[in-house]
Amino acid sequence: MTQEKIINIVIGTVVMGAVGTLIGLLMGGVFLPVAVVLGVMLGAGVGMFGGRRFFLSILIGAVLGAILGLVLGGVDAVTVGSASGAAMGGFLGVQASMIFDSLAERRKSLQATSLLPDEAATKDES
Repeated sequence: MTQEKIINIVIGTVVMGAVGTLIGLLMGGVFLPVAVVLGVMLGAGVGMFGGRRFFLSILIGAVLGAILGLVLGGVDAVTVGSASGAAMGGFLGVQASMIFDSLAERRKSLQATSLLPDEAATKDES
């Protein structure tokens, strides 16, 4: 396993474990350990596939949600705001990743079609 993959797994475990903890706190009781374990397992799984951008969007969403919850609802709303912000950050991160991948594919196909065989031969001769 490469060092980059290990870093991705650690980041995923920390970020998704924190999100699981927040969700477990909201649900209360026996759900806290279940949510933490699920968060850690999901984070490690996504980290194995290299989801660093995804984790960054979740982290930014959690922080912004916590700040918004603090400003609008006080200290009691920080947990709800943070968990909701993390979920929205994850959704937006997936959408942004899909858009970036689509643009990269489009750019690659445009570059491939811009060099037609006749044009390539002409460029080689000059």
